Amino acid sequence: MISTLEKEITFRFLKARKKDGFLNVISIFSFIGISLGVAVLIIVMSVMNGFRTELINKIVGFNSHITVKTYGNPIDEKKINKKNLELISENIIFSNSGEAIILKNNTSKGIVLRGYKTNDFPSLEIVKNEKFKGNKGQLNRNYISIGNELSFSLDLKIGDELTLLSPSGVETIIGSMPKQKTFLVASIYNSGLAEFDNNIAFINLSTLEDFFDYKSEDRNLEIYLKNPNKIEQQKFIVQEIFDEEFVVSWADMNSSLFSALKVERNVMFIILSLIIIVAAFNIISGLTILVKNKTRDIAILKSIGVLNKSIVKIFFLVGVIIGTSATIFGIFLGVTFSLYIENFRQFLSSTFNISLFPEEIYFLSKMPSEIDPTSIFLISICSIIITIIVSIFPAFKAAKLDPIKSLKYE
Repeated sequence: MISTLEKEITFRFLKARKKDGFLNVISIFSFIGISLGVAVLIIVMSVMNGFRTELINKIVGFNSHITVKTYGNPIDEKKINKKNLELISENIIFSNSGEAIILKNNTSKGIVLRGYKTNDFPSLEIVKNEKFKGNKGQLNRNYISIGNELSFSLDLKIGDELTLLSPSGVETIIGSMPKQKTFLVASIYNSGLAEFDNNIAFINLSTLEDFFDYKSEDRNLEIYLKNPNKIEQQKFIVQEIFDEEFVVSWADMNSSLFSALKVERNVMFIILSLIIIVAAFNIISGLTILVKNKTRDIAILKSIGVLNKSIVKIFFLVGVIIGTSATIFGIFLGVTFSLYIENFRQFLSSTFNISLFPEEIYFLSKMPSEIDPTSIFLISICSIIITIIVSIFPAFKAAKLDPIKSLKYE
């Protein structure tokens, strides 16, 4: 426990005096360094969380939450109608895909074709997107929906025609020839992910099966969940139902991407934590100088019977109070900037006439930010622990002072 006397002396030592000018400068720099370190960590973590969430939303908007691949074995309709599947799923649709070559204006390009039924196509998230151009219900036999990037690269617009080549051949009098089919561009989608927009197109499911000589038994089952946040638990339920098929989630299909994002986030956390550590070491300098300046006071305290452990507590508290108050102020700054980071971006862009975070590069209309209470808690705990550790050495050094020698040389 901390006595009233120890508290009073601690707060007295914290008060600024003119002769302690250099000490006050070090304390201020320690406070500012820790505050900025904590604030920057919170801001960077919030922005990275925001980017991750936006990326997930775009990927999930392009893919189903869970896909059941049949590999030639027809899916039992009884499994689809099971009650526990109905409880977790919002929508269940059939699809299939294949690789083809697109021909337009003497240019060829490989693309992935994804087939959906005409009635299922409007339920896709990318079709619901406000940037979708064209008739959302048009995915009939000779229509195709292409990405925004692909339309730019091949100079295509709604109403234009293009030719697709299928790997499956057609027997002719001169031998096997690639199957060709002409499609009309009915719509143009914009997912915000250039890789998808440039390489994936949508056509009618029956047309795709004819084009690639697929059977209806080859169709995949796409499951859209009511609560995508519980993907792992719900994937397990789907696996129990479709025990003879291969079940994969959107997280499985993009595991390498999110593993890289996680590593990047952790590395950034470690690097920025060094700011806090460097600032915290200023506390050692500040407390060491404080011990030097308060040598006479320490000697007087010891001569009147104040124990060494009380001296340790006093100087330890000085360091902890500086570190904790700096951490709290840093949390306030970090959370405030994270909440209004888009306003700050717009202000800086208009003030200095520069383009920060341009939409044409990042495909996001605003700078994303998502505050994670767990991250803030961990950052705060780490900052306070570092402060506690660096406050120990000066505190014990103060307790070791000999009062007789201290008063003799004063």
